[in-house]
Amino acid sequence: MSRTFASLAVPNYRWFAAGAVVSNVGTWMARTAQDWLVLTILTDGSASALGIVTGLQFLPLPFLAPYAGLIADRFSKKHILLTTQVLMALTGLALWFLVATDLAVLWHAYLLAFLQGVVVSFDNPARQAFVNELVGPKLVANAIGLNSASFNMARLVGPAVAGVVIGAWGVAPALLVNSLSFIAVLLGLLLIRDEQLMLAPRPKNRGTVREGIAYVRSRPDLLLIFVVVFMLGTFGMNFQITIALMATEVYGKGAEEYGLLGSAMAVGTLAGALLAARRGTPRLRVLLGALGLFSLFCLLAGLAPGYISFGILLVPCGLFALTVMTSANSTVQLSTAPEFRGRVMALYMAIFMGGTPIGAPVVGWVGDVLGPRSTLVFGALACGLTFLGVGVFLVVYRGLRARLRLRWPLTLDVYRKPEA
Repeated sequence: MSRTFASLAVPNYRWFAAGAVVSNVGTWMARTAQDWLVLTILTDGSASALGIVTGLQFLPLPFLAPYAGLIADRFSKKHILLTTQVLMALTGLALWFLVATDLAVLWHAYLLAFLQGVVVSFDNPARQAFVNELVGPKLVANAIGLNSASFNMARLVGPAVAGVVIGAWGVAPALLVNSLSFIAVLLGLLLIRDEQLMLAPRPKNRGTVREGIAYVRSRPDLLLIFVVVFMLGTFGMNFQITIALMATEVYGKGAEEYGLLGSAMAVGTLAGALLAARRGTPRLRVLLGALGLFSLFCLLAGLAPGYISFGILLVPCGLFALTVMTSANSTVQLSTAPEFRGRVMALYMAIFMGGTPIGAPVVGWVGDVLGPRSTLVFGALACGLTFLGVGVFLVVYRGLRARLRLRWPLTLDVYRKPEA
């Protein structure tokens, strides 16, 4: 088996990955359908309402994640995931029922988005840490890349299928497919053989949330990565809002064309995920170089004159955003002590996704006041300043130098300044 797909040689990982890819298609269909529901049915194109829905999905993360990480360290990650998948299926069914019976109003979308965020707060740290138990440390970077490939393959298919389904039959059927897709991931989890898992040691004295926070505070390398992913997640990764606004307000397109834009970005993220799976050990230079290039292409997308050029520019946006995310995720997992991994990954996800309740409403407000293009420009500037700030910190305070390699793959070489 090629190096890119090495983790698929592990039987447990194959079951996990097979269930996840089906469920991910349903998830992306539901996200597209939810955005379309809020933007065109429950409101009259309100960017602020869409930003609030997106923000509510992530609002519980920063508050619940430390405790969710402690639970992931203390209890069976497989059993946690079985529980969270059932609960997410039920929230999806509730939204489908409300839409199918014409009972849905805006506060229903708000409430269900928040409830789903509560469940995801417990699902994410267990899922992230479970990868190590499935494949072990030698293959964890490869497995993270393949997980991202699965997620983004679904992102390639899901929005496009959702656009066709919404155009032909309406929003409700797309939401129903998502609820039914959870059956696949539940079956995959049930087929995993416990005796083949590489279980992480449980924390001594049952562990505490405070110990996890203290561990992260003692690790400047982790804190630097947390700063990068916070800015990317808060201000850069709001494409759920920005693509919808650009499609409807700037280019005047319908559901099918909107879905295709999501798929266009997924081409880039899928390519980035496959490259990450092949790359193996993560590098700081790759992470920083990708952050700078993401900022550049995000800015160009915000200035794109037409629908086609905008769709083309979403491809490199997706590629470099995914490269930042997989490099950061792999670095954190591989450099964290096993007994702290659940708590550290919970804090990581809280910082990465927990900024969305701040960023999404702000980006939605910027879109209402300054226009849809400004949402992308704003995110590009925020991430670009982060790239420059981290670079200055490494040069001034860490004694490092940087050099951009102008050949593929474009990376930022970071190396220690020689002693005088």
